[in-house]
Amino acid sequence: MMNNEIKKNPLTYISLFSSAGVGCYGFKIEDFECIATNEIIERRLNVQRHNNKCRYETGYIVDDILKEETKNKIRKELEFWKKNHNVKELDVLISTPPCQGMSVANHKKGDELARNSLVIESIRLVDEMRPKFFIFENVRAFLNSLCTDIDGKDKKIREAIELNLGGKYNIHYQVINFKDYGNPSSRTRTLVLGVRKDLQEITPLDFMPALQKEKTIREVIGHLPSLKVMGEIDIKDIYHNFRSYAEHMRDWISGTKEGESAFDNKNPKYRPHKIIDGELVSNTQKNADKYSRCFWDKVGPCIHTRNDILASQATIHPSDDRVFSVRELMRLMSIPDSFKWTATPEKVLNSLSLVEKSKFFKREEMNIRQSIGEAVPTTIFQQIAKNIKKSIQKNILDEKDIENIILDNDLVKIENLKYFLKKQLANYSFAELSKIVELANAYRFKHAAYYTRQDICFTVIKDLPDASNYNSIKILEPSVGAGNFLPLLVEKYKSVSSVQIDVIDIDKNAIDILKILISKLNIPTNIRINFLNEDFLLFGKTGLFTDESIHYDIVVGNPPFGKVSDNESLLIEYKRGKFNTKTNNLFSFFLEKSINHADVVALIIPKSLLSAPEFDATREFVSRFAISKITDYGEKGFKGVKIETISIILNTTKQRLHNPVLVESYVKHELGFKDQDYICSKDFPYWLVYRDSFFDHVASKLNFGIFTAYRDRQITKQHTKLNGRVRILKSRNIGSNKIVDIPNYDSYVDEYKSLAIAKYLNNIEAVLVPNLTYNPRACFLPKNSLVDGSVAVLIPKLDVEITKNDLAYYNSEEFVEFYRVARNYGTRSLNIDNNSVFFFGLSKV
Repeated sequence: MMNNEIKKNPLTYISLFSSAGVGCYGFKIEDFECIATNEIIERRLNVQRHNNKCRYETGYIVDDILKEETKNKIRKELEFWKKNHNVKELDVLISTPPCQGMSVANHKKGDELARNSLVIESIRLVDEMRPKFFIFENVRAFLNSLCTDIDGKDKKIREAIELNLGGKYNIHYQVINFKDYGNPSSRTRTLVLGVRKDLQEITPLDFMPALQKEKTIREVIGHLPSLKVMGEIDIKDIYHNFRSYAEHMRDWISGTKEGESAFDNKNPKYRPHKIIDGELVSNTQKNADKYSRCFWDKVGPCIHTRNDILASQATIHPSDDRVFSVRELMRLMSIPDSFKWTATPEKVLNSLSLVEKSKFFKREEMNIRQSIGEAVPTTIFQQIAKNIKKSIQKNILDEKDIENIILDNDLVKIENLKYFLKKQLANYSFAELSKIVELANAYRFKHAAYYTRQDICFTVIKDLPDASNYNSIKILEPSVGAGNFLPLLVEKYKSVSSVQIDVIDIDKNAIDILKILISKLNIPTNIRINFLNEDFLLFGKTGLFTDESIHYDIVVGNPPFGKVSDNESLLIEYKRGKFNTKTNNLFSFFLEKSINHADVVALIIPKSLLSAPEFDATREFVSRFAISKITDYGEKGFKGVKIETISIILNTTKQRLHNPVLVESYVKHELGFKDQDYICSKDFPYWLVYRDSFFDHVASKLNFGIFTAYRDRQITKQHTKLNGRVRILKSRNIGSNKIVDIPNYDSYVDEYKSLAIAKYLNNIEAVLVPNLTYNPRACFLPKNSLVDGSVAVLIPKLDVEITKNDLAYYNSEEFVEFYRVARNYGTRSLNIDNNSVFFFGLSKV
């Protein structure tokens, strides 16, 4: 519970549409400081005051969130905490917007689009304030309900959240029943959990509440005293009360058994009715559970706002002729007894006379009951708060820590590594142990460590088909390594009745180590993991897999990126039956093989797939199928490894025609849908995932395919000197229509005839463009000069006149931005080859 003093680095949150603060009370229990809470109904907000939710009175904001003045008040509170309490940034933003337009319990829906659109105000504030985490909670239909987005267009709420925040946050969407997560009553709700993408090794699944065995009503409230007299109030507990109702209605329910409704009575006079002009007119039963008595030995029903009347849904006590008391409702909604509904202490309330207690209830009961009915159960938010606190406060091992562990324990040796894992299994997280394994392997094999962080794995797993699509599922991880995808796969598909996960690795030690690591995970009994020491690329040819018809629902993983260069016979086998036989790169073989064995393929691979000539055939093959998502990590996929990566998810059972592709960019912090035929258009030599209207406008003014490109691969520093007969130009020497002289940088050679690039000496048509730059510029090749590999030589294909004005355009702001899009905002894959040279076009005018 919150202490009196504010901690040095307090955990903070802001709550929007917070009602009485029942859910947010869980954050208070976990010592989070509420910077601001916004609720439009003052009697609800007063309950939060009674619980001292905010440190400062200005934190309680009773106003309409649509008003800019209201948002300014929230901003002002955050700035106050930053200035006065060492708060660098907001930790959590919580939003539980009104749900009447989406709720199945609301039979009086009108035009609810505007009400549903209140969620957009939450999206705006998340985007503006950039908290580390955000939580949206609402009814089951929340994500598919329409809202008017920031751009003025009507969209489904899920799409609005994803398009506005998906570029900056990893977001998890899940419909769950809170009864399976520790709440003592049924409540099917949508949770949307977001983690800012700069928070490495943390995913939204890390702070989901935990699955728990459901509790029966008897377990939760069976010990509370029975109340038989209408208007009765437990002398020891004012909130355990028999709410009065019309006496004639008691006959309707008094004879009902558990699970029965008053409408089930055979005698019409004992069914809900009215007397009109002396005649009995039966009421209409709009819901099957109206006037129904609950079961003692089943989980509690969903608690609605009209929990005060018999005519509402499943409100009647299992044995008493009454609706549930306030205390019973609190227990069924996991609201702690410490929660206060009024400023008057409970001890004082219990000492009041029956008349005074009745007056209290007349004044307060409906606000309390409605507040409970529209609340998030306290335990749900408390679990989330606890998990967030753990994520924020835990010390994640960095590369230096892990390096010291590896060296101190000599983990390069396999037996030492296995021994260490067994002994330290309880002391480190699965992610930390996996990272130790990957880095130890890197030391042993003397290669870069391609450890896949959990947050990166999440970007792949989150957009795989939902668990609800399957009764049983078969998943393959074709190069499992330390099993980085497994925790998230288990979490995502644990609700499927039967799950088979086959994990393959060519290295037997990797399989043995993974068997140790996997004991760290809590694997449900419905999930079976098969460990296979196989070469995936020989899948179906040798070993256990001898049937090419073996098929998986999903293949997911991070295959090796290297090339096969020292085993010609193995390379021949790898290439057999492949569409692209010009490459020796393993990832291309893995990608094709996966496509042939699965409905859905999701792999992390080099970004060079998008554009390199080496993978022209691979792109042609892959683009036959429906690509559902491409994520561009740039260089942020693997820490300390200078390689650009992407992930691709595709569905082999669907065709590409009119297929929307979700393009996620860690480079531009953006996310959006683009048509597959648009980004994979055959009008251009490769895929353009950042293609947009600006690119199209510039492209419409240019004729492309003017040049071929040549790059030298011979000249090194060993060939050059400070003076000589022929100047060797390098990238920094190339200006826009000029050569730049740079002291102590310029180079020369005397002997050049043996160099392949010598054929361009004194070629007046040759155009020079620097490689590896986002600052394109061009000039003609000067006399008595050649270039090294940092400069591309462009030669016109046709008999066209190239002018200095043409070359000057390549250094214009317009072309520079166009070129960034044309190069997919790459940083490492910027060499000018015979694909990318296509975009050095000439004006049509």
